[in-house]
Amino acid sequence: MDLKDIQNLIKFVAKSGASEVKLETDDVKITIRTGSETETTYVQQMPMQAQMPMQQPMQAAPVAGTASTDAIAAASDEDLKYITIKSPIIGTFYRKPAPDKPLFVEVGQTIAEGDVLCVIEAMKLFNEIESEVSGKIVKILVDDSSPVEFDQPLFLVDPS
Repeated sequence: MDLKDIQNLIKFVAKSGASEVKLETDDVKITIRTGSETETTYVQQMPMQAQMPMQQPMQAAPVAGTASTDAIAAASDEDLKYITIKSPIIGTFYRKPAPDKPLFVEVGQTIAEGDVLCVIEAMKLFNEIESEVSGKIVKILVDDSSPVEFDQPLFLVDPS
């Protein structure tokens, strides 16, 4: 189970209204407790002995990973000419100020310094994230209503 799956599970539990959910697989044990003011998530990795048999088959095929690594490197070289706008805080990323309002920015839109790009909700506070650069939005890297981490890339901006 990767981080994206865990984040999606947390969102699902929060929306469902359940007060506690426990999930146990072969390699991960997760308990999510929600309350009126707090949300607690515990993730526990199982002992390494249980994971050893699963890791060895993955190491047996390094040739298959080489092609995808080259593709990722080519894509990141292309992205080097763009400025990455990153999340200054941990929270939930929203592309619009309210469900019935229009999006702050869209791909292809020209932005100026100080324009609001999105809001990030942290501890029931909505923080407007403003652009520190002028340019054109090339890519939006996060889905609406998704959890984001500190320093996670949110937007790619072409400064030219």
